[in-house]
Amino acid sequence: MAYVSIYTVGRLNHPIEHPASREFYHVGKNVYRQANNSGLIEVFSPNRVPFPEDAVKGNGPPILTLTVWNSLPSLYRFTYSEQHSQALRDKSKWIEPYPEKRQSYVIWWVDKVKDVSWQEAFKRYNYYIQHGSTAYAFDFKRAFDENGEIFLMK
Repeated sequence: MAYVSIYTVGRLNHPIEHPASREFYHVGKNVYRQANNSGLIEVFSPNRVPFPEDAVKGNGPPILTLTVWNSLPSLYRFTYSEQHSQALRDKSKWIEPYPEKRQSYVIWWVDKVKDVSWQEAFKRYNYYIQHGSTAYAFDFKRAFDENGEIFLMK
């Protein structure tokens, strides 16, 4: 069985102690609760992960997430429903805008959860930035199934 992994990257608008940043983390806890009931399998801690400075330039503290999901449809449904969808609409309160209209995430398929790593996430993201959406690294607008075929989101 194949799993889908997603890496997200950004920077906070304000220092961690700022009320807006505290709100971001509070909302994030609720979003992760929803994710746990929506197909989330694994969350990788960003603690002590060297942030790739070229990924997103800015002044705020980096925000990195790396998760594994049981299916692409479950990840998609979670992303665009309930609390996470509201958080996406509110993200400008918390997260700096992305330079050059860059995507803030990349998705890819894995055979085993243990194969997911931060180094792999950075590699997939950089590939995606250079080549766009491919079966190796993609976004929701042009997604692929685990066999490399174009996958239409429903």
